Amino acid sequence: MNPETISFSLERLTAPIQFSNSINLMLTLSVISLVPFFLISVTSFLRCSIVLSMIRTAMGTQQAPPNSVVVSLAMFLTIFIMSPVWHKINEDAIKPYNAGKLTQQQMFDTALEPLRQFMFRQTRENDLALFVDFANIKNMKDYHELPTWVLIPSYMISELRTSFEISFLIFLPFLVVDLVIANLLLSLGMFMLSPVIVSLPFKIMLFVLVDGWNLIARGLMASFYQ
Repeated sequence: MNPETISFSLERLTAPIQFSNSINLMLTLSVISLVPFFLISVTSFLRCSIVLSMIRTAMGTQQAPPNSVVVSLAMFLTIFIMSPVWHKINEDAIKPYNAGKLTQQQMFDTALEPLRQFMFRQTRENDLALFVDFANIKNMKDYHELPTWVLIPSYMISELRTSFEISFLIFLPFLVVDLVIANLLLSLGMFMLSPVIVSLPFKIMLFVLVDGWNLIARGLMASFYQ
């Protein structure tokens, strides 16, 4: 047997496994399909969508506004709130990469930094310490050394907490209306009439009179720019 043939065969056996083009294409498409979930997780969409959904629940309108409207409004609020971050990514990463000044890896690292800064501003220290502790990260000097896979879940649970805090404040005036209507119906002896049906028009009227959508949008944007 030819020694060169044996050597060639051994090299093939010990070489790293190479995926076929079809498998590489499938993996690439799978990663691309996860991009929307990643963007939802690291932007203001999480807080906006929860707060807007809670408004509908507090008013008791069930399907008004529809889910598509709530998601669309949350998405456009997210685009507006995140526009400074997108602008910085475009100026610092995408344009230099297109001009040939940055490599692909440098472009990804530079583009990720504005998102990390945005998440750090919204993340509570307790939530960050929780994941840092479980990740067993020691001797970390500054936030630049914190892995992104630790920052993202910390940011998400902080956003969930903040969203429910805002939702609690939104629920209070509608709860007062429900209590007032329920007491009025009870004093009138109208036990068979549901207070929810009677209070719904008053809650809608209250929300319209105070220009509720304007206040909610203003409050959401202010919560990120503070």
